[in-house]
Amino acid sequence: MSARHKRIQQRLAPWVVTIFLIVLWESACRLFKIPEFVLPSPSSIATALFQFRNAIYENALWTLVTTVIGFGFAVVIGMVVGLAIGASALVYKGIYPILVAFNSVPKVALVPVFAIWFGIGAVPAVLTAFAISVFPIIVNVATGFATVDPEMHDLMKSLGATQTEILSKVGVPRSMPYFFASLKVSLTLAFTGSVIAETVGSNHGIGYLMLAASARFQVPLVFAGITAIAAMAVVMYSACAMLERRVAHWAFRNGT
Repeated sequence: MSARHKRIQQRLAPWVVTIFLIVLWESACRLFKIPEFVLPSPSSIATALFQFRNAIYENALWTLVTTVIGFGFAVVIGMVVGLAIGASALVYKGIYPILVAFNSVPKVALVPVFAIWFGIGAVPAVLTAFAISVFPIIVNVATGFATVDPEMHDLMKSLGATQTEILSKVGVPRSMPYFFASLKVSLTLAFTGSVIAETVGSNHGIGYLMLAASARFQVPLVFAGITAIAAMAVVMYSACAMLERRVAHWAFRNGT
């Protein structure tokens, strides 16, 4: 099989699997006559997406903006703190236990606190998205830098390179595959954080829309909101994957 055919198969595989699952889901709902308020069929969800398209669009845009802002802060701070932890044993000893303790706190417990401090709105969603997504980035970046070969580090020092030069020329490139791997995980977590915050401390967003719909037993609308979140996450995940191939293309085996 040629490389071109393999690429075509790889691109078609997600669509084939998705269509198969949708058809299976629709068939099961019709065959077993599952009530719509228990599990709506894909056709019912599609109808809700069209019927409430304006409300879904406005709230999805709100969720996307808060998620991107929180995720952006997580990327910047996670990269800086991760490099600092990976580069310095002192920073590692001082900061890492605090980060572990912070990450062990359920983020849903922080949402009411954020709402008290900053009020109902976008800020609690941004902070929750940041808090839930920053830790994987820090850990992966620190791991990537810490796995730099000692021989390479000693060679750079013997050539007169400073710690900053070693960090920028060896540490940062070495941590790139770990960094992008963490982005893919943190991105989904950021959406989770935003939606959680919107269900507790916001009057906008997909989380708020889903909460209001569930209170009215509009289950197809709830699933339409889930579909919107999934679609946004897939698009942003694909964007991260494309960026990874451009920035860290050398880390891929056989160009895959």
